[in-house]
Amino acid sequence: MAFHLIRKLEQFTRLSSDDKRILEQAASLKVRRLGSREDIFREGDKPRHINLILDGWACRYKVLEDGRRQITALLIPGDLCDVHMFILTRMDHSVGAITPLSVAEIPTDTILEITHGSARLSRAFWWNSLVEEAIAREWVTNLGQREAIERVAHLFCELFLRLRSVGMTNSQASCPSFELPVTQEQLADATGMSTVHVNRTIQEMRERGLIVWKGKTVTIPDLEALQDVALFNANYLHLDHAGQAYDANEP
Repeated sequence: MAFHLIRKLEQFTRLSSDDKRILEQAASLKVRRLGSREDIFREGDKPRHINLILDGWACRYKVLEDGRRQITALLIPGDLCDVHMFILTRMDHSVGAITPLSVAEIPTDTILEITHGSARLSRAFWWNSLVEEAIAREWVTNLGQREAIERVAHLFCELFLRLRSVGMTNSQASCPSFELPVTQEQLADATGMSTVHVNRTIQEMRERGLIVWKGKTVTIPDLEALQDVALFNANYLHLDHAGQAYDANEP
């Protein structure tokens, strides 16, 4: 059940069979299923456990007093919603399902036991948290400095690489593709644009041959061209470790 999390963490370091078994056990303790648009938790809730996305997509978001929403992160299988939030007394944001969702509810004591018992897993979880912070910084830059087509192209590049790192892209076809179960309204909330502006931007990207979006499948005919348009540098995703060697003598 923790396949995607294991695959993600192994972008940082190779995990031992014991590490994988521990993660699988933690992810199978309690599984919660939600429908699309249901909240995993809401701003103001008291954190009681760690939420691991097993299947489906979710988003981290904030809502203003007048109802306007800003999506601050898109969450895919293998993502931990709130690995350190249990330290706080109340949640300062909400996380909601974009699609039907399966979530593993992992007790905070279990996470503490895992990180205290394995230096390798502890470092892997810290790496995961640091990458999440780096992605958040990149999203701020996206909103503050990039033009409309750069914003949307950048988000597509990021999602493709993140999905590829957990084995959720199609690499068999002549052009890489991935499933994107996100509406243009949700893209607008994530990029700080109106839905109309997002629609026009998507049309421009199609006309320029940067993407092919049919149904829920996005195909990228030329990833390098899309990255050039987005001014995309993948360094913030920190995928260059590529699973450092596992040392059997390491605790």
